[in-house]
Amino acid sequence: MYRGILDLHSYWAFAVLVLLLLAAANAFLGLSAKRAFLSKDRQIALIALIFTHLQFVFGLILLFVSPYMETAKQLGMGGVMKNAELRKMVVEHPTINLIAIILITVGWSSHKRAADSSVKFKKIGIFYIIGLILLLSRIPWSQWLS
Repeated sequence: MYRGILDLHSYWAFAVLVLLLLAAANAFLGLSAKRAFLSKDRQIALIALIFTHLQFVFGLILLFVSPYMETAKQLGMGGVMKNAELRKMVVEHPTINLIAIILITVGWSSHKRAADSSVKFKKIGIFYIIGLILLLSRIPWSQWLS
């Protein structure tokens, strides 16, 4: 079960990163072109949001079935915080990614309240790109690309 969820979480991450980049680029292009916020713009941002939320659910499932969690239970929080790899996988990765997803969700929610197209594009563009940067900062690159 662990290997299957790990593979799903790893491959789904590619789609999430591409969709977030696409949504942010679309928002900044729409803003710079000063065009109206259209249904397709909403759909691009919504698909990125949904994929991001699903990725977090996969990650939570993975966290609780992972051998890292078993090791963390044995060592306790003090031991986890002393081990850089374990700390990254059990504490930093989930926490920073949760913050990123909250920011992406705030961008989505706040764009809905805006009346002006330029404000909608700004909200999505800024919050999605900050979320993307945070996600990229906590990816365990050595494990992910191996």
